[in-house]
Amino acid sequence: MQDFLFIAVAHFLALLSPGPDFFLIARSALAHGWRGAVGACLGITLANGVFIVAAFGGVAVLHPGSMLFLAVQLAGCAYLLYLGWLFLRHAGSSRLDTGSTPTRGGTGWRTGLGMGFLSAIFNPKNALFYVSLASVVAGRHTSSGWVLFYAVWMVCAVLAWDMAVALAIGNAALRQRFAHALPTLERLSGVMLILLAAALLVNLARSAA
Repeated sequence: MQDFLFIAVAHFLALLSPGPDFFLIARSALAHGWRGAVGACLGITLANGVFIVAAFGGVAVLHPGSMLFLAVQLAGCAYLLYLGWLFLRHAGSSRLDTGSTPTRGGTGWRTGLGMGFLSAIFNPKNALFYVSLASVVAGRHTSSGWVLFYAVWMVCAVLAWDMAVALAIGNAALRQRFAHALPTLERLSGVMLILLAAALLVNLARSAA
């Protein structure tokens, strides 16, 4: 259960990062309301699923205790530290247009699906983050059943979060509150990701001792 809480918290904090996927959903919701952003949400979720399968499948072939395995774990910790630093450095720099009014209609969910998939699949942050999580899970000698559960959980979390963002930005009152809280969320996420990475480095050092 402790490992699951780590995975769930680290993954959710990463979802808070306003990257290309976030702004694609925001732009779609601002232009066409939350319904117009459904396709983009599905496309982003599909791409994340591809990364999750590739990352966990790739790390699973590494032999625990090998130098390559240790290097992957260290790289994962380094990326979590870097991501946390980015959160802190750019906290408050993201802006949402709280005065826009969504229009009716849209470009179609299939077009949004393609745009969302391409946005997420070409985002290197997604690949690096999932590899970092997969390396941590592999280091804990997690069973295949739990790994499958983690994968399903993360895919569902991506879809739920993206839809929540679309709903919040598609609604004028919620959009204003979300924009106001975004800097605080970014700072909190940065601190938590750095603490998580530091804890992982301590565990690696103890294992090597």
